[in-house]
Amino acid sequence: MSTNASSLSESDFTTSAPDKSPIRWFVCFLLFLATTINYMDRSVFAFIEPLLHNVPFMGWDFAADKFHQAAFDNNFGNVIIAFQFAYGIGFIFAGRIIDKLGTKTGYALAILIWGIASMSHSLVGSVLGFCIARTFLGLGEAGNFPAAIKAVSEWFPTNERGKAVGLFNSGSNVSFFLAPIIITFVTARWGWRSAFLATGSLGMIWLVLWLSFPYNKFRRGATQTQANLAPVTEGGPLMSKLLTNPGTYAFAIGKGLTDGVWWFYLFYLPQFLNRNYGLSLSQAYWYIVTVYVVSSVGSIFGGSLSGWLMSRGYSVNSGRKIAMLSMAVLVLPLVLVPHMGTLFPSNPWPATLIIALAAAAHQGWSANLFSTPSDMFPSTAISTVVGIGGAVGAAGGAAFTWIVKHNLSLHPLLVFSIAACLYLISLACFQLLVPRLGQPRNA
Repeated sequence: MSTNASSLSESDFTTSAPDKSPIRWFVCFLLFLATTINYMDRSVFAFIEPLLHNVPFMGWDFAADKFHQAAFDNNFGNVIIAFQFAYGIGFIFAGRIIDKLGTKTGYALAILIWGIASMSHSLVGSVLGFCIARTFLGLGEAGNFPAAIKAVSEWFPTNERGKAVGLFNSGSNVSFFLAPIIITFVTARWGWRSAFLATGSLGMIWLVLWLSFPYNKFRRGATQTQANLAPVTEGGPLMSKLLTNPGTYAFAIGKGLTDGVWWFYLFYLPQFLNRNYGLSLSQAYWYIVTVYVVSSVGSIFGGSLSGWLMSRGYSVNSGRKIAMLSMAVLVLPLVLVPHMGTLFPSNPWPATLIIALAAAAHQGWSANLFSTPSDMFPSTAISTVVGIGGAVGAAGGAAFTWIVKHNLSLHPLLVFSIAACLYLISLACFQLLVPRLGQPRNA
């Protein structure tokens, strides 16, 4: 049963909406579309990587072999790192801004910024230009997950949140069905610059849909669960309370250690298939699609697993952590990927399927990890906590990208072994910091 919202930021919301309004699934669909667009915009740079070999300022050396391209790899990696740093900085501010402005206004502002930034890539003429465009893209895109997770907490009960996160987060996988088709089509006709215009403009269409939807009229009021969590952030400045709460650090460490692995798939999978198996973007399409089809299943299944366990008598603590442990174990076969090139030198499928399993497990892990802030904090603090975690995740992603850009071509076993182990390490840290998830705790 819904109750009156207790904070000033929620005072304009209805108090009569049902606890499980069917409209919540339409909201989830809008979050899914936004996440799809978000990942299409950030992945364009990776998909056009082979085309950038012919762009003089990127530094590809046609006299050297494809595994010894130090200048190009450094430039390519630096552009990615520029996005990751900006993404992390954006998270620091985005979460708090969204908590203050509210989900509808905050989300609209975020997608407006990142859509314009995405289209601005079409104007660059240097590596520095790419870095600047990626910086603004990162600042805008940082708003997606704080807003989406806050929206889930406002529309879905506790046992449905993992499923809802898994559903909307599967948009990150669906983007890889659509992006290669769109990018291949437009770049064949108008060159690599058109790819950024094509995907960036989709955000403007979504913005119209989002602003037209009466979000605040139909969303749920504060639930009893959220009311019980309110003392976690009472009695002092919000940031002070959050930064002395172990739940904040548990979530942030989880993001910091594992986000980089997903970014690795996102930015380096096309390059991995191109350099190890000689596949162009069009030739690699079905391998890439396979990874993200399987990832979508993992996102929904992994996200639903914790709710399924809770519905069968498991506590929030056990449900979330068993689901996360299951996903962490499924990532371990990644250590086998470097050996697939030796065992199957002309067949990309064995390596692709192992990566697909690991990517699916990551998405299931992520759906549950993203649900934990709403298990530990009231709605008025969720975007801020997600923002803090996202900032740490981006920093961890940048660090992992630094490792990848220096070692993937010549030392792939190191990269894949690190990626395989990070989830278990992350879960161990989470358990040490929050042994009883789902119970209110004053800092």
